[in-house]
Amino acid sequence: ISNAARSFPISSKQTAMLPSLSLPPLRPGAWLRMRRRHASWKREHSCLLLVAALALVSSPRVPTGVPCFGMPGARPPARPEPPNLAQQLLNWALESPLYTLLLVPQARRTMVQTAEANGIRWEAALGWIKSQATWDDDLLCQVSGDANYLQTIPTYYSKPFHAYETGNLNWEAAFEQELASRAVGARNFPAYGEAGEEAFRGAFEAALASLGATVPKDGLMVDFGCGTGTSTRRLAANFPDASSVVGIDMSPYFVAVGRKLLEEAPGADGPWVTEIRPDERIKLSVGDAASTGLPDGCASTVSLTMVVHELPPEAARQVCAEALRILKPGGQLWISEMDFTAPAYAKLRANPLLFSLIRATEPYLDDYADSSEALFEHLAGDAGFASVRIAAATGRHFALIATKGEAPDDVAKNEASGAMEDLRFDTSGNYALDDTHLNTWESKSQER
Repeated sequence: ISNAARSFPISSKQTAMLPSLSLPPLRPGAWLRMRRRHASWKREHSCLLLVAALALVSSPRVPTGVPCFGMPGARPPARPEPPNLAQQLLNWALESPLYTLLLVPQARRTMVQTAEANGIRWEAALGWIKSQATWDDDLLCQVSGDANYLQTIPTYYSKPFHAYETGNLNWEAAFEQELASRAVGARNFPAYGEAGEEAFRGAFEAALASLGATVPKDGLMVDFGCGTGTSTRRLAANFPDASSVVGIDMSPYFVAVGRKLLEEAPGADGPWVTEIRPDERIKLSVGDAASTGLPDGCASTVSLTMVVHELPPEAARQVCAEALRILKPGGQLWISEMDFTAPAYAKLRANPLLFSLIRATEPYLDDYADSSEALFEHLAGDAGFASVRIAAATGRHFALIATKGEAPDDVAKNEASGAMEDLRFDTSGNYALDDTHLNTWESKSQER
């Protein structure tokens, strides 16, 4: 508008011809606030234009072709090329405060819109959980057992996550975790609408079953990165013969909300977005999955559901090492995660602008995409697991089972080739499952 005014100036004579307007006087400071808002608007839109321009000239980050992992002797996909200057500038723009102010709120709005468009009562459920307790520091201290606990949390965990400036260390993130999970399910399986999360999590469970997931009677199951307990509750429901199911999460905020949900146990038609059934076998605890304090060889199963992509690569290895330590001989580590060798994610990552919409709320996503295949090799090699099996769970995700050896000698056997069986691609090199995910800009399936 200001540029247009300069291009087409209005003369004093033309001004005199304009109808007179009786406007109330501006309040003190109003003009300054208007100038500041205008300047902020210009800065924000300049940042968006810069991101878009850099995205257009950035080279693709990953090759479009995907090697055939399912065939004997197949090699992992080539690592992404080092970023060029435009990509480096784009990375700088993505890390700038202005970008955070713009894209992060947009990412959150996308989740809320997806939820509401698919019949998930985000705002109503959010209001209900907020009213269920006095969510304050006293409750945090009670849950964590240590008034200074937050000062002991690893630095990597304090970064902004999922559109929250303090990551998972705030009440808002804890209140909305299960709401966002419902929206993610609807985005991955849009044909199911509100029930998309059941289809999404069910796909992981089916893939794990196909890989030989078992839980012995009276076995202990441990759920690393349990959040408010969605995955923990599903483990308990799916394996009634397990003696106990322990969920561990770094955030006392999440654990506090999860415990309250178990206590209130809202029904299928209740105020929450899911039915929650009380189960005395479930225990939610605050702790670091890399150092749980649990005894050696105590667990039959350790589960990591959509957690590894939120960790720096070295932290992910530490968590897997802790899983190996607490597993019994023959015990299984289950990992359910995003798969950047899947064509859908490879294509998305090759488009810097679209991929930036995801990266805006996931600080370690690039590192995860670059290192996940190396993590598989690590698990099947020097980590100490006797075998590793991987399968596609959706068109964009995989399920993995790493089994601990029955005896110490099995660690040596593990170094031989063939310890890892990868079933994500068929013999023609095609990903085993079709992609059902919504496009980045959509909130609801157009077919429903």
